Amino acid sequence: MQRVVVITGARAGVGRATAEAFAREGASVGLIARDRQSLDEACREIQRLGVRCKAVSADVADAEAIERAATDIEEALGPIDVWVNTAMATIFGPVDDISADEFRRATEVTYLGYVHGTMAALRRMKPRRRGTIVQVGSALAYRAIPLQSAYCGAKFAIRGFTDSLRCELRHDGSPVHITMVQLPAVNTPQFDWARNKMPSRPQPVPPIFQPEVAARAIVFAAGARRREVWVGRSTVSAILANTLAPGLLDRFLGATGYKSQQTDEPASVGASDNLYKPVVGNYGAHGRFDDRAESRSLFLELSINKWPLLLAATLSALAASTVLRSRRRLRG
Repeated sequence: MQRVVVITGARAGVGRATAEAFAREGASVGLIARDRQSLDEACREIQRLGVRCKAVSADVADAEAIERAATDIEEALGPIDVWVNTAMATIFGPVDDISADEFRRATEVTYLGYVHGTMAALRRMKPRRRGTIVQVGSALAYRAIPLQSAYCGAKFAIRGFTDSLRCELRHDGSPVHITMVQLPAVNTPQFDWARNKMPSRPQPVPPIFQPEVAARAIVFAAGARRREVWVGRSTVSAILANTLAPGLLDRFLGATGYKSQQTDEPASVGASDNLYKPVVGNYGAHGRFDDRAESRSLFLELSINKWPLLLAATLSALAASTVLRSRRRLRG
C-alpha cells in the first residue's frame, strides 16, 4: 500500500529534499509551508515522479491551521502514515541583539511548530494504532553554539518534548513510533534568508552536507523504528564530546564559534528574511555552498547498514580525538 507522508517546511531545504526522496520511494506526499507559490512548484516536481501530492499553505506556529492542513491532506491522499516535522525559523546574532519578540517568533515556529505538527499526527495515528513521527533535529539539540541561541533553545526543547512523548506512548501501549534525526550543517537556503544580526553573511559550520544526505536519513528513520539517527561525523563528535567535556567545549566555541559561522562577505543591508513572512522566490533544496558540501555521510551509511561494533569504536575514537584537538587549539 502506498504510504502517505506529510512534511512541514517543505518549500525548500531539507523539507523539499525529503519530499522528493519519499516521492522516489513511491509515497504520496503532503506538503505544508507558508509560501503558496513555492509549494505549488515543489508539488509539480513531485507529481512528475508519478506520485500524488497535496500542497497546503499554513504557518506551523498556528495550531488550528496545521490541524486543518492535516484534514485537507487526508481528504486528498488518505490516512497519514508518516509525519515529518522540519519547519524552522531562526536569528543569527548575540543574545543581547535579539528582541523578545524575535525570540518568541523563532520559538513558535521552530519548537511549537513541531508540537503542533506532532499533535495533529497523534490525533490521527493513535486511534488507528499505527504511524511514525519524525522530528528533524540537529547536533545543536545536544551541544549549543554561540550566535544561534534561539535555534539551539528550540532544538533542545524539541528533544525534551519528544522524550516525554516517548514515555507516554509506552505507558499507553501505543505502537505509534516517534524518532529524531540529528543533523549536521546542511547546505540549504536557510543561510540566505534567516534574519542576520552578525556583521558578515552566515555560513554553516563545516563540514557541510547536501540536503539529500539529510533526506536519506529521514526516509530511513521513518521505517527503521530507531530511537535516534545521527548524521555526519560532526554531529557524532559534537554529541559525544559534549558528554565527555562540556566545559572544554564552552571555551572552545567561545574562541572559535563566531568566526566559523561567518563568511568574509559583509552582511547585506536591508536584506529580506523569513522570520515573520516567507521570502519571495522559488528556492530549491540547495543553498549557496554546493562547492563545499559533501554528498555522502559515512556514519549514516554505517548506521543504516547496522555495523554496530565498528560504529561504536569509530564514535569513541572520534569523540576522544575531538576533545584532544579542542584542548590543543585552546592551548595554542
